[in-house]
Amino acid sequence: MIRVVLADDQTLVRAGFRSILSDEDDIEVVGEAADGEQAVALAHEQRPDVVLMDIRMPGTDGLEATRRITTDPRLAAVRVVILTTFDMDDHVYGALRAGASGFLVKDTEPMELLHGVRVVARGDALIAPAVTRRLISEFANRRKQPAPSPRLNALTEREREVMGLVGAGLSNDEIAARLVLSPATSKTHVSRIMTKLGVRDRAQLVILAYESGMITPGWMA
Repeated sequence: MIRVVLADDQTLVRAGFRSILSDEDDIEVVGEAADGEQAVALAHEQRPDVVLMDIRMPGTDGLEATRRITTDPRLAAVRVVILTTFDMDDHVYGALRAGASGFLVKDTEPMELLHGVRVVARGDALIAPAVTRRLISEFANRRKQPAPSPRLNALTEREREVMGLVGAGLSNDEIAARLVLSPATSKTHVSRIMTKLGVRDRAQLVILAYESGMITPGWMA
């Protein structure tokens, strides 16, 4: 069972999301929060698999709440998905950098919402949609000069190649096909890279690939 916490200051938004999620046999809504402070408290109390987090809330906003959840070792298994009205949003990019596993626009189709929750719950990140890659590309491109990260020195040449393809938005299966590997080997490479670099999930791996200058916005291997 996938356990979900809803965090949004609009009661009707929470009710709509709860209705969609609760109809699924494999998803359970275990709490609702009207602000970031409540969301953090519920994350500690319920230890959900996924928090659907509105980015703009009174008091403690979604960005700060996301940062507090993703940097707390006790909540390492909790994944945050940002809810936003506009996909091109500085705050969304900040939330991804802070540790969110992806984002969804609030008017997303029900099936996309359910897919997103399931993807994140199993440990993947919502980076496949083109809009997410565009968001990361847009704001990463605003940096005047990418700074090579010394953390990348820990990677082998193959791992750098795999990381570049992750940054371009390819799935494990797509990476396997591109490099003529088995899907299991591709997944192992990605997991090892995340461990070496100390990143939470694929979303942070994508951002690091852009911000270190490993790839540039619009690049495809």
